[in-house]
Parts: sequence; C-alpha cells; structure tokens
Amino acid sequence: MPVKKRSRRARLVVITLVLLLVGGLVAGGFWTVGTVRASFPQTTGSVQLEGLSGTVEVKRDGNGIPQIYASSAEDLFMAQGFVHAQDRFWEMDVRRHTTAGRLSEMFGEEQVRTDAFLRTLGWHDVAKEEYETELSEETKDHLTAYSAGVNAYLEEHGGADLSLEYAALGLVNDAYEPQPWTPVDSVAWLKAMAWDLRGNVEDEIDRSLLSTRLDEEQIEDLYPDYPTERHRPIVEGGAVDEATETFLPDTEPAPDADTEPAPGDAADGTGQDDALPGGVSTQLGGLAASLDDLPALLGRSGSGIGSNSWVVSGDYTTTGRPLLANDPHLAPQLPSVWTQMGLHCKQVSERCPYEVSGFTFAGLPGVVIGHNQDIAWGLTNLGADVTDLYLEKIEDGRYLYDGEMVPYETRTEVIKVAGGKDREITVRSTRHGPIVSDRNTELSRVGEGAPVTGPAPDRGDGYAVSLRWTALSPSATMDAVFKINKASDFEEFRAAAADFAVPSQNLVYADTEGNIGYQAPGRIPVRGKGDGRYPAPGWDPDYEWTGYVEQSALPYEYNPERGYIVTANQAVVDQETYPYLLTEDWSYGARSQRINDLIQSKIEDGGKVSMDDMQAMQSDSSSEIAKLLVPYLLKIDVEDPYVREAQQLLEGWDYTQDADSAPAAYFNGVWRNLLMLAFGNKLPKELRVEGECLRVRPADDSGPLEDLDGTARTVRECGTRAPDAAQPDGGDRWFEIVRRLVEDPDNAWWSAPADGLDTPAAEGRDELLARAMKDARWELTTKLGKNIDTWSWGRLHRLMLENQTLGTAGPALVQRMLNRGPWEVPGGKDAVNATGWNAAGGYDVVWVPSMRMVVNLEDFDKSRWINLTGASGHAYHPHYTDQTDLWAKGELLPWAYSRKAVDASAEDTMALTP
Repeated sequence: MPVKKRSRRARLVVITLVLLLVGGLVAGGFWTVGTVRASFPQTTGSVQLEGLSGTVEVKRDGNGIPQIYASSAEDLFMAQGFVHAQDRFWEMDVRRHTTAGRLSEMFGEEQVRTDAFLRTLGWHDVAKEEYETELSEETKDHLTAYSAGVNAYLEEHGGADLSLEYAALGLVNDAYEPQPWTPVDSVAWLKAMAWDLRGNVEDEIDRSLLSTRLDEEQIEDLYPDYPTERHRPIVEGGAVDEATETFLPDTEPAPDADTEPAPGDAADGTGQDDALPGGVSTQLGGLAASLDDLPALLGRSGSGIGSNSWVVSGDYTTTGRPLLANDPHLAPQLPSVWTQMGLHCKQVSERCPYEVSGFTFAGLPGVVIGHNQDIAWGLTNLGADVTDLYLEKIEDGRYLYDGEMVPYETRTEVIKVAGGKDREITVRSTRHGPIVSDRNTELSRVGEGAPVTGPAPDRGDGYAVSLRWTALSPSATMDAVFKINKASDFEEFRAAAADFAVPSQNLVYADTEGNIGYQAPGRIPVRGKGDGRYPAPGWDPDYEWTGYVEQSALPYEYNPERGYIVTANQAVVDQETYPYLLTEDWSYGARSQRINDLIQSKIEDGGKVSMDDMQAMQSDSSSEIAKLLVPYLLKIDVEDPYVREAQQLLEGWDYTQDADSAPAAYFNGVWRNLLMLAFGNKLPKELRVEGECLRVRPADDSGPLEDLDGTARTVRECGTRAPDAAQPDGGDRWFEIVRRLVEDPDNAWWSAPADGLDTPAAEGRDELLARAMKDARWELTTKLGKNIDTWSWGRLHRLMLENQTLGTAGPALVQRMLNRGPWEVPGGKDAVNATGWNAAGGYDVVWVPSMRMVVNLEDFDKSRWINLTGASGHAYHPHYTDQTDLWAKGELLPWAYSRKAVDASAEDTMALTP
C-alpha cells in the first residue's frame, strides 16, 4: 500500500475514533443533563389533580417562592403537599424514613444502628397514636388533604423524575421505590423537631462522666449559675396567671410490662447475652456517642443550637406599628430545612380561614413561622428540661421499683436492610420509658462512676439507662400549628399555644393593632425529687414526675412597659422567684443581652427602630468574649516578635467579626487554644476524641514546615473533644466560665502542662494566655500563612452546604454534584449573627441562622425574608442556592404578601385543576 494511502487511512481511523469519543461524551452529556433536569418541576400551564374541588393557582416569584391560592382549606393543603413534593420530595422521603427508623431500607447496612436507636424511641408509633387519638377532625382533614397532594405528585413521577438523588440511589439500590405519603409521616416530623430541641440530655450525661474525674466544685465551675444580674431573662418578674398555682396530674399509666425478653435478646439488639455488667461511665459515654451519631435534622443539640427573635412596640419604631424579627439557628443543610410559602384563601371564610405566609417544613402542612393578616409570630428554643435519664436495676427480665422487681415491657422490631438480611431487635421499656442504653455495643458495662442519690441496690451486673421524654407521649401539637395560623389576637394566640406541647418554644407575638407579647408553651414536667441535672435512681418513686406545669402557670408578657421583648435562648424567668423549675441549663444570655443593648441604644433619647435597624441587628457580629479578654491579652508582655506582631492586631479592634477581619481570625485562634489548654485535656477521656488541633514542634522525619524565624517545624495533631460533649465548644457557657475565673489569676484551671515539645508548663492566668497567643500564632501560620496582612476570619470560618444524605456519604462524584460552597462568612459562636463554630473541632461553620425574617406590622408587603439556600431541592436548579450569597452578606429579599404584591412579583403561574 502506498504511503499516502496508509497515512490517509490512519487519519480516518483517528478521526473516526475521535468522533466516536466525542459522540460518546455528548451522549453522556445529554444523559447527564437530561437526568438532572428530569426532576425540575412544572411551574406554568395547568395540571389536573384528582380530588380538588376547584382550581388552585400557584404563583412563583423570581426566586421560585410559591404562593398558593385556593377556595377551600382542603384544596389549599392538597396543593401545598403537591408543591412541597415538586420541590423537596427527596428531603421529605429521607425525613420520614428517619422518623420511622427505616433509613436502612434506603441506604443499607450502615444505617442499622441509627434505625435501632430510633425504633427504640418509637417516634412513628407515638405519631400514629397522636393522629388517632389526640388531633381534631379539622387537623386530620388538613393532614389527609396534604397527603393526597403529595401522592398525586408521586403517581406521575418516579426515579430520576422525582429527584437526581433517586438516580444516584438507583446505582446501589435499584429496588427502592417511595411508598405513598401518610398523615402519620407528617406528624412524626414533629418528633424530629422535638428531638433536636429536647433540652439537656447531653448535659446529664456529661456531668455524670465529669464526676469520674472532677470533684463537685470543679464540675460547678464548668456549669455556673445563670448571670441574672447581667443578662436579662425574657420575662422580667415571672408573669403567670394569678388564678392558678397548680399543675396537671401525671395520668400516664405505666406500661403493662408483662412479657419477658426473648431468649438471647441483646443489650445491643444483636442477639448477644442479655446481661449488662460494668460501669455507668462507659455506658453513658457510649450513649453520648449514639446521640452524636443520630442525624442532626434541625440542628446540633446542646449549646450550639439556638435562635434569635425580638419584637419592638410601635411606640419605638419608625412605622408606628410593631416590627418582629426571627432567625432560628440550626445545622446548615442543602436544601435548607425551611421552605418559604404563602397559603391564601381566595376569600377568607369559615370554609377557608387561612391567609398566612412564612416558613414551612417540607412534609408538614401549614406555616411554622410567619404571619397572617392580623398577627405575626416567631419561635426560639425555650430549652426546658423535658428529658430525664433513669438508672435501672435490671435482673432476670425485671427491674427494681419501689422495693419490688417488676417485669419490663418488650417489643420486637424488624429492620429491613437494602441489599442485606432483615435485622430483628428487641426494645425493652420500664415505666420511665425505653432503655436507650441497649442500643450500643459499647454499653455492655454499667454501674461504675455515675453518682447515685440515696440508698442504691447492689450494682451486681450493673444499671441500665432509660429515657423519659415528654415527646414520647401523644399530644396535640399539630392542632396548635393550624390554630396559630388562624389566630387574630393575643387571646387566640395563647389558646393555640396551649396545644403546643413539644418542643417547648419561646413564642413572640405582634399584631396589626399594635400589641406585642410573649408566651412560653410546652409540656414541662414537675419533678418530685431531683432537678434533672444528673440521672435519677429509677428504683426510687420519689424521683417520679408528679405532673406537668399548667399552661396558665407558664410565663408570658403582653405589652411590657419597656416596649420590646427579646428571646435568644436565655433564661425565661428568674428561677429564684418563679415557682416551677424549667431548667438549670439555659443558654447564658450573651446574644440576648447584646440584642437588648442594641435595641436600648436605638430607643434611648427618643430614638426609633427602623426596618433597616432590625436587619442590621441580625447581622451584628460583635464578640462578647473578646470584649472581656482582649484587654488582658494586650497586657501580656510578649517576647517573640512574631507573636507580638499578631498581638498588635488586637489593638484598636472593635470586636466585630467581619469575614475580612484579621483581628477576628487571631482572637478566635487564641480563644480556641485557651480553651484547650485550660480545660480540654483535663476532662475525662470519654469526653475527648482525636480531632483537628494544629500545633508545631521542631522538625523531625515527618516533614518540615518553614517557621517564621527560619527554623524548620512540623505540624502535628493533638486530642480534642467530640462536637457535642462537655469539652469546650467555645459558646456562651464558656464565656461565663472564663469570666468568673479571669479575676482569679492563680486558679488551678489556669495551668497547662508542658507540651512535650518546646513549650514549658504554664502556671497562672497570664502564662496560659501567653501560651495560647503563641499557639494561635503558629496555628494560623499553618492555615493562613506567615504574613498576617493576608489573614482574614472568613478564610478560617467557612460554610459548606452539604446534602444531608448522599452529599455526606455518597461517592465523590455525587457529592460534588449535590454539595455547594464554601462561603467565607462573618459572625461567630454566640454572636447575634450566630454562624457558630466548634472550638474543639476547628473553625468551620457548623450552625447558622437557618433563615431570617423581619415582619412589618404596618404594611406586610414591606416585610423581608431570606432562606439559607433556595426554594428548590433539585441540584442545578436555578433556585437551588440562589439565596445563599445574599444570606451570607446579611441581605434580605422583599416579602410579597398582598394579592397585588404577589401578582406584581410573579414570574410563573400554574393552575391546578380538578
């Protein structure tokens, strides 16, 4: 063959291969684009829904936020279910599998342990009983209509047409198909809300574990009293209705408990021996680990979770009517835990009484936070102690109570596992509740260490731990959601709050008539003996709950003379004057007092608060602990020129934690290292894990890092704490701890051993502060570089938005498709702009203002709102994260409410027809 022909043929082969390759890539590209876009919802034209009684309009603005207009309540909630399913069904499906303890059906073997714990709690069973026995017929009708709307969408969509995540899930679990939605699926979500806002279970565990290493005085150092003299409680004076000082009797019967566990029932539910030998400290440590493993559906529990809300009377606003702000602090998620939505009856009447707009949960009908045509409301976590752990003496299928061995109750749960065999577990319960210590293989030893009050039975094979929790009894909280949505004045609002059993929340209120108010609702136990700070002896009937505080005895305020109300997880009342114990574990009031001070600074000398002022307050990033410590840090005589260079950053700093602030970066580094030196390694090993802790030492074989003075050093990791344990997370409890110690420079806490490298022991406050400053200088050098002119808080303090299932545990490619970020953000732990970080784990953002709103009671159309992410839960949809940039800058979107404003802002209109 001639060379020319051979060359031509070779080129043709190459071209053919290239074309085939390109064609394959294009086909792959089209498949990917098609898969991604398949689930994008229809937002224009019309869709028929069987069961509607009339046409429903769905209008969406430029951010995809839906406003729904219907002529009956049933049509309204059916449409809400349909629209929620359009935008967020994957999220809804995962939530219901979580609340039912059925994650293993979707994700396989790795979720069995989580499912076992959730089955032990029995959320779905309680929700079913709640639906059947506690809720009004009207509420049931709304839930049924909502479910019908969700199912109407499921009938026409499946697999990748529902969500990109289903396409990804199909690669490993192609047998999975979503089941129809039920009203109980919606009600069960309230249990997830209650769990994440449950109170002080971790504090009970932590104090018990601390007692194995610290004495009582040292433990009290770490849990100081609430500083009532400096940080105002919500209700000043402890207002309750004078007509009652009684409480509701506890009418819950003990379990029938007449069955024995099946042979071979395991304490960990895996078919091993039923005995529980060993130590309480080990058991409680394992229980803490189990709690940490559970999905953070709404936010991290403990001191991280919180919220801000405040309302200012029209006497002190530029509008002449109240202004109300709210921003709940929850775990960052993608999509956000919230969806924005308006629910409008075309003509408000008895048949269709809703004209409400605000923030909703996908999977739950109604509006959780927002306003209607007459009132506005916001929520923050009250933090009431509604959980108690009980130590139980277990022996031969019985537990000790009041001098007698009583049979405990058992039930069998079957956990279906995708790609694996079914698992069968046995759940054991005493009169106090489920034995939660059964759910961890590390909990095979109990009995040593945890303090026991009064005479105790022989530990023998050890104690188990049961959980009593108000949310494990049926309630009518779902009724409260709809009643609040319809309320027209404070009397109706308080009546609605009476049904809000769990989770116990601070409810702030304002109305168009100019009134402001506050109500603490919730099912809050009255204890016989004990204060809920430590596990109670389950065998002693004196430690039973004797009832619940009656609603009329719970604190409230109405038009207080000061003209404003602030709730930010601080103490609700002064417990010295209030007749009932709400909790001993409040947040310590750093945020709430800052908000109080900001409002007071605006209204003193006749000033007025504007909408812009309310928005600016939500973005306030001032560090309260920096105001205390910086003067001490600046007095330290620093010899190292590189540390002194960093110290000088703090001179003249205004304590604002802006994203571009170098002083904020350095101070927070000092604060983190101070906490680790003074407290971190002095706590029990059960409260410490290995984690990120950058320190430096002279170079060795592990690889040099050039130090500022030319000396080669290396980076190593040191032990730190678990995210939700007693080790210092840097929040306002630790603010208060350090505030009380800083005036005692020789206190034993101000000591740190030599690090075994090149740093000697620190003795006393000033030496420890000097060492923290040095350690922070080196840590930030490794993270941000040695040139402090390039440092900024935002480079350390970053927000990453992750899909809560496949985005955290899926293949890397799937994670890249579903996750977004990072964003460099301002704010900090227990700043008003509470972009929280955990001092034990690094500087990344781990909880956030999950949404922000400011409601204008003079003209609702002048209200503003923002979500953490966007309206859509579909990756690559234009509204997936279209609000996040604005959120990070503290900006808010206009909030259209009236029909005229909604029509003007609408970009898409869809008709749902019978």
